Amino acid sequence: MAEEHIDAEIVEDPRGAGQPVDEAALVLGDDDPADAALHERILGEEPAWHGNILDVRTVKVELPNGRLTTRDVVRHPGASAVVALTDTGKIALVRQYRTAVDRVTVEIPAGKLDPGEDPQVCAERELHEETGFRAGRIRHLTSILTSCGFCDEIIHIYMATDLRFDGATPDEDEFVNVDLVPLSELIDAVLDGKIEDAKTVVGALACDAIAHRLGLETE
Repeated sequence: MAEEHIDAEIVEDPRGAGQPVDEAALVLGDDDPADAALHERILGEEPAWHGNILDVRTVKVELPNGRLTTRDVVRHPGASAVVALTDTGKIALVRQYRTAVDRVTVEIPAGKLDPGEDPQVCAERELHEETGFRAGRIRHLTSILTSCGFCDEIIHIYMATDLRFDGATPDEDEFVNVDLVPLSELIDAVLDGKIEDAKTVVGALACDAIAHRLGLETE
């Protein structure tokens, strides 16, 4: 069987020759028996590049039609992020320069998981290091795959309330400014497309939904 590199290939849906399927309820990935026909068989992977935070691996796969190809996959240890909501309905946001886009971005606090670390412990640590707040209560909102087309990173997003400030302790190579912004203003910025950071968009919208459900005060 000849090996070749292709970017992507459309696989026909065995239920309807590629036509949309009208489901009565949401069916999650791999829960539909027909999804088995979409799977690629992973034959092995080799290191392509090793970095301080992430690795790139070349993964050899067999496609559903039997053809062979390779995928470039970024392996990442995962991260946690925190939507910190004050008693007055404001969100703690960090402003920091991001080399990849060569500008300062506005984000919710976040950081990489240490090996074997509980995501909630990571969230609490990053919240305190970056903003100086400690959470009296913290709850898991959701977890997101940041870009599953090529990366396995999962960010676990938490909501922190009952906040107490006792001073930030950023890492020596971490330079951030902190803003307290009304949740309603953050939501407007998200819906206007002014906030582009994915974890911040998801976290803000999830926090807004929870805040309304619980009847929390927001500005």
